[in-house]
Amino acid sequence: MNTTTPPSTAASGPLQGRRILVTEAQSFMGPALCQRLATQGAEVIASEQPLQAPGAAAQVVGEAGRVDVLVANLGYPAPSTAAGAVGEAEWRDTFAALVDPLPRLLAAVLPQMQQRRAGKLLVMGSASALRGMKRASTYSAARGAQLAWVQAVGVELAPWNIQVNAIAQNFVDNPTYFPPEVQANERFQQRLQREVPLGRLVSADEDAQFVAYLCSPAADCFVGQVFPLCGGWVGR
Repeated sequence: MNTTTPPSTAASGPLQGRRILVTEAQSFMGPALCQRLATQGAEVIASEQPLQAPGAAAQVVGEAGRVDVLVANLGYPAPSTAAGAVGEAEWRDTFAALVDPLPRLLAAVLPQMQQRRAGKLLVMGSASALRGMKRASTYSAARGAQLAWVQAVGVELAPWNIQVNAIAQNFVDNPTYFPPEVQANERFQQRLQREVPLGRLVSADEDAQFVAYLCSPAADCFVGQVFPLCGGWVGR
């Protein structure tokens, strides 16, 4: 079921008049995105429905009605299995959660966007696909598939004035990957100082503000782009 949040009464921002569908809005970056997009003037359709089932994406888009921007917010607990021990179930379940929904969402929303010759699809991805990490082969592979899909689909749909892009993030404050108990751990704080040039987590609202920009007309020039957002972690 989708929940629609009207624009903030004080909002008359760059997203005024746009209907933005955020998937799995109860987790990962969903809460922060819905709040920031509404303050920028968007009418936000927050879907909490899981998307693993083959027909789920079409149902979510169908219930949403007009969708000017679709934000594919897909989170899944990252397995930490050694590469040689990864089993069929882990591999399939991870791809079912992070990769399989993308072509289904696109197939459901594309006809209306092509009819209007306008639209955006933004994937909330991961920088784990841009830098090797031990015991992360399954998760990194799935996140990498997301980014490769975005690059290919982005250039294909650009002539329709449909922009498909992705944010490849890591070390961003969110309840799925960096819950309060993780952030409070001293070893995690030491890791932040050691691995992330920024020296802290990117805040959820900093991420959401960038998302709002990419959802706006000001970002119509970006097609098939992958934007790292990780406090400099990828560049190290």
